Parts: sequence; structure tokens; C-alpha cells
Amino acid sequence: MKIFLLASFLIIPIFMFSQQLQLHYDLRHTVDKKHSPKNFTTLYFEYLKTLDSGTSFIKPGSFLLKIQVDFTGEKNNIGQFYMQVSQAFRFWQPKIFLQLQYTGGLGIAEPGGYGYYLINSFSLGVAHPFSWRNKAFFNVYSSYQYTAFKKPSHDIITAFYWLRFFSNYKISFSGNLVTWTESRNHGDAYTMNKRGKKLSVYGDPQLFFKLHKGFSVGSKVSLYYHVITDNDRFQVYPTVAIKYQF
Repeated sequence: MKIFLLASFLIIPIFMFSQQLQLHYDLRHTVDKKHSPKNFTTLYFEYLKTLDSGTSFIKPGSFLLKIQVDFTGEKNNIGQFYMQVSQAFRFWQPKIFLQLQYTGGLGIAEPGGYGYYLINSFSLGVAHPFSWRNKAFFNVYSSYQYTAFKKPSHDIITAFYWLRFFSNYKISFSGNLVTWTESRNHGDAYTMNKRGKKLSVYGDPQLFFKLHKGFSVGSKVSLYYHVITDNDRFQVYPTVAIKYQF
């Protein structure tokens, strides 16, 4: 099963340094037994640094490294690994950023089976971060994306990110809504007779409640359309989670 996740595009126009670990228990089998063989645990690591000095010729924006590990294998072994790296920068005064991004990963097979790739994708586009009363932060992003199938796919990806704080920063509501196109024909034996493009959608609204210092508990809801299946239906899978930010 192919899972191609596109996630966070966090660019906040002040200096910020953040690292966080999130541990999620995905309840997709509980809510969709027909299409999901099991519930599983996912570990996220995210490193974010934003810096917009406004003085040098090349003005760096955010740098983001995100790693996701899905424990979908037998006896909760690692079944899939995903990585995302992005860097934003600008050469001008208006806070419209150029952003470069790479995503890719591996599917790890059971003993005796075959592994698979999460196909490399490279994108270049523009991003506009903005905020509201220092309690809500947003980013709108649009870019050209190159996906390195045997028959490469040339597409447009757009994303909207939000982060909103409540109750004196004790509650956070955040997430992405991402849409992109992709060629149905990847140049392999499985897709050689397909034609045209498909539109995919991914979202991950999440709500966290701060417990003590860097620890929070909460939930994420993963929204998929044409991401883990080509069938024309939305898939909605909740998690329960704990987060540590440091």
C-alpha cells in the first residue's frame, strides 16, 4: 500500500527554535475494519528553526526536518519510514518566501517479502506566512512538484497551515490542508494503462492540551482522498497521542 504524506509547512516570521516528539496510536482499524487491517503506533520527530534576519542579501526563513516512523510490521516492528526536509528564503523585503522541499521514504517488508519506496518528490514554490494577535499563525504555500516515478509526474501542490492557541497557550489547535495532482501512469506495469491526472487531498487537524512543562496530550485526525487508495472516497482516521516539546 502506498502512503504518500505531505505535511507541515510551518513558516512564522519571527525567530523560533523547536523540537518535538509525538507518539500516536492510530485507530484506523477500529473505525474502518474493512479497509484497515490493524491499529498501529506512529512516532514523529520534528525539528523547526525559523530565522528571518531581514539584513543579509539572502534572508533565510524556516528550516524544517520531519521524520515519521510507522510501526505497522509484525509484532509492532517498523513498517514504514518517511522524511521531509524544507528550507525557505527570500532576496527581497516583502515576506513572500521561496521554498525548497524534499520528501521520500521506504516501506519495510516482512521477512520473505519485498520492500518499496515512497517515491522521491522535489518542489519549489512560494510561501506567505502571516499571524493574528500573536496567538494564531498561518502559512499559504503553492509550488511546482516533480515526482520521480519511472515516468516522472509534473504537478502543482498547494497547502494551508494553521496554528491557534487558546487558554493562555495551554491548548493548541493546528494542522495542514494539502492538495496536489499526480499522473495516474507512473511508467510501471501496474499503471501503464492509466491516463490523466488524479487530485489528492490530505489533512491532519490536531488538538493538544498542555499537561506539565513540555508534555501535552491530544489527538490528530488524518484525512485522505486518493492518497492510500485510488478509490473515490474520503478516509478519516483518528489517533490518541502524547507530545513532548523541547
